Amino acid sequence: MKTIRLAAALAMAVAMVAATRQAQAQDSSATKPAPEATEHHAYRLDFTLIEIDDGKKVNSRQYSMNLNGGDEGEIKIGTRVPVTVKGDEYQYIDVGTNVWCRLRDRNSRSNDKEMSWLANDVVLNVRSELSNFSIPDQQSQTMRPSIRQMKIDANTIAVIGKPMVIGTVDDPNSKRQFQLEVTVTKLR
Repeated sequence: MKTIRLAAALAMAVAMVAATRQAQAQDSSATKPAPEATEHHAYRLDFTLIEIDDGKKVNSRQYSMNLNGGDEGEIKIGTRVPVTVKGDEYQYIDVGTNVWCRLRDRNSRSNDKEMSWLANDVVLNVRSELSNFSIPDQQSQTMRPSIRQMKIDANTIAVIGKPMVIGTVDDPNSKRQFQLEVTVTKLR
């Protein structure tokens, strides 16, 4: 009889320990945050290249691209110009406008602890290049065309919905100035 009581008490103790461990396991899994589902947000980037001559806006060109957070894109508009290198050998030079951009939002930066405070902003990496033929009176007397080139490389934080100037360059041969502006819009 004592053996039966002892066996029953032991079985009950084992059952209680197992139930306690199971409850603790459930509690610890309940306190762990569920892993966040990575949402990719879509954005439209509107670039404006503004040309200013002697303080007056004389021209502007617009370029747009759609990007998801964490993605990159490129806009390339221009002409490939053949240039004689040696004898019959040609090398092609791209003349026109190139804009490359990488966009990182909060979700695409989730592993980057230093940027976790940027809740409603996006980080942009932008490389832009504008090249064109110089005005005939600025060319040398040779028949080879002179090509002017301006480049802006920038890393910046952009506020969604607000236009901002990424960079400004002056043309060294004239009173012209070029500004690259961007507006980031979050798409639904």
